[in-house]
Amino acid sequence: MTEIEQLLTRVADKARNTRPWGWPSLPEPVDSTILARAEAALGFRLPPLLADLYLRIGDGGFGPEYGLLPLLDNPPAGEPAAVTQYLANRESARKDPDWPWPEGVLPISHWGCAMYACVDCRSTQATVLLFEPNADAADQAWYVDAPSLTDWLRAWLDGTGWYVETNDGPEMAPWADFRIRTAAAPAS
Repeated sequence: MTEIEQLLTRVADKARNTRPWGWPSLPEPVDSTILARAEAALGFRLPPLLADLYLRIGDGGFGPEYGLLPLLDNPPAGEPAAVTQYLANRESARKDPDWPWPEGVLPISHWGCAMYACVDCRSTQATVLLFEPNADAADQAWYVDAPSLTDWLRAWLDGTGWYVETNDGPEMAPWADFRIRTAAAPAS
């Protein structure tokens, strides 16, 4: 069994046995048609591990705090789905260029107070970012939560994430690529 298969097994076990706030049960996984519709709406592919979470474990409803957002449909708690939230954030950024939303950064989990865990779908490791919009400026609102989705899931499984009260680990680093990823494209 590969390392990723072992991780998916651990995530599936915990997903079946814990329920985030607002989720009465673990939703069924999505099928490949739903995944294809989501990726078409987004305009990019999900990283393989993120796609596997939705295809093999459930359409949201597991993970830290409020759990993963569903891909296309609204969850029981009424929070928008990941695709809906991403598209709304990109549209909002067009209307307010002082708060750009980076292309390919998909919100996957809501932390409350408008904070989101997001996966950078353009990074090779699927870096997980924390968006904390209560900052004074947009470039101060983005932090590297985990260098990869794999690391982020392990932190949840092991109870070592920043959101755990007993965590006394280092503070999150600002996301250094924010300015690069949100710079306006040159006029042609």
